[in-house]
Amino acid sequence: MSDYDPLISYMVQHKICTPEQIREVQISAQKKRGSFLQQLLSDGLIDGSRLSQINREVYNLPQVMLRELDVRRELTAQFPETVVRKHMALPIYANGGRLFVATFDPSNRIMLEEFKYQGKFTSVEPIVADIGVIEALIEDHYAGVGGMESVFDDENQEQDLDAISEALGNIGANEEEAPVVRFVSGMLMDAIRTGASDLHFEPYENTYRVRFRRDGVLQEVAAPPPSIANRITARLKVMANLDIAEKRVPQDGRIKLQVSETKAIDFRVSSLPTLWGEKIVLRILDSSAAKLNIDVLGFEPDQKQHYLNAISKPQGLVLVTGPTGSGKTVSLYTGLSILNKPTVNISTAEDPVEINLPGINQVNVNTKTGLDFAAALKAFLRQDPDIIMVGEIRDITTGEIAVKAAQTGHLVLSTLHTNDVPQTIARLVNIGIPSYNIAASVNLIMAQRLTRRLCSHCKTRDRKHSHDELIALGFAEDEIDDLRIYAPKGCERCSYQGYRGRAGIYQVVPISESLSEMILHNASATDIAEQCQKEGYWDLRQSALNKVRQGLTSIEEILRVTTD
Repeated sequence: MSDYDPLISYMVQHKICTPEQIREVQISAQKKRGSFLQQLLSDGLIDGSRLSQINREVYNLPQVMLRELDVRRELTAQFPETVVRKHMALPIYANGGRLFVATFDPSNRIMLEEFKYQGKFTSVEPIVADIGVIEALIEDHYAGVGGMESVFDDENQEQDLDAISEALGNIGANEEEAPVVRFVSGMLMDAIRTGASDLHFEPYENTYRVRFRRDGVLQEVAAPPPSIANRITARLKVMANLDIAEKRVPQDGRIKLQVSETKAIDFRVSSLPTLWGEKIVLRILDSSAAKLNIDVLGFEPDQKQHYLNAISKPQGLVLVTGPTGSGKTVSLYTGLSILNKPTVNISTAEDPVEINLPGINQVNVNTKTGLDFAAALKAFLRQDPDIIMVGEIRDITTGEIAVKAAQTGHLVLSTLHTNDVPQTIARLVNIGIPSYNIAASVNLIMAQRLTRRLCSHCKTRDRKHSHDELIALGFAEDEIDDLRIYAPKGCERCSYQGYRGRAGIYQVVPISESLSEMILHNASATDIAEQCQKEGYWDLRQSALNKVRQGLTSIEEILRVTTD
């Protein structure tokens, strides 16, 4: 007899699920060694609020509105974060030897025993709550250790907007400017806390809007009165040390936000004159990106190994390709952070330097002074380098120097703006690099995209695609019957977008002897693509389909990022 039998009986009796659906969920949960209820939620057969209602009725347990409770950190600190996240259960109150735990799964005896053991309580009693609220509160308690979300510690969370405004360099000394100061400060804080990468402040004839780019997609977050547009612009320009009086030409600057004694966040600021005023765009420069573990980038195991093998070689050229915003910089920084040791000399030329890496010599390219990528590369070669990173190969001069460096005992990493691996080879030939140099110097080419991750809490089963549609997408005939596809739904945790976070999809191709031979004989991009398939290297679409198989993203999303 299962602990879930009363719950299952209730759901079947009230026609919430059929016995066949229950069996399917049980099999899936068994295969994944996961929770029956989590699988039930994941399959979209029931939502969190309805489940909590059923639990209350079946087990005759109280339900608590967690948002109204003051859950003390002193209590949650008694339990390892791994235990809390594993069971998606939050200790909310202790009295003597009794502990009360908010949970979506009150019949989970293992969870109750584990909390009892960890906290040395005599008894643990479950309280029913909505899983979405539990998950949100857990994130509040353990949010983003080591990432952007953690920059506001307890002390900083208690600061109000006035205090943050002062940290930013308060220009709102008079009462008239105070609301603008508070608004701008609030926007910066919201952007950091919600994981935005860019902020857009945009003036129009009769409106003014603020948009955040989250997970690669722009979303409108505020519409302040257009009458204060000039004051918002002035505030941002002063903070970035830009010329307020100059409104006719674009300007670039930086803002440093000191959020604690040890933590600071940089914003890269760009102003652009438009028809109705100056548009200001801020890029949040997250230095934690440089400390990314390679395992979080989204590589398949063999792709990860190919990349590590390529960057571990003492010489050669490693190319990362993709459109703007595809995560090329993060992939390169992650590789550099692995290579960054006291025994090697690493130099980078970037336009501009976005992330500060201690121990690496980083150079800002400045074409106005003649310091372009080619000039920086030439200078690097006189600086006794071991590893060189060039922001982008744009022309034959930069390409030739990069190839020469790769052939003379240096490891060179760089990027190109091409769609995939075969097109990258064609692009190098087109800018004038001889094919024999390409064949001799390139170790690996990696094309990549970023796809939005489905929200793990609210994603739901997607059953709308027909058998023929799935075949046309690239799925194999024999896998379709067992294929479980998910789609976005939207909940409080993901701001009702259905997606939260991003994952990389990659085409990783080490240049084998056969590929070198083809490059040497000027083979077409089509022939090179066929050879990559023969050697077992996935293209971007195949890599994206695997993310769908894993339940990480949706079909709509992979079509968005992999359709040429």
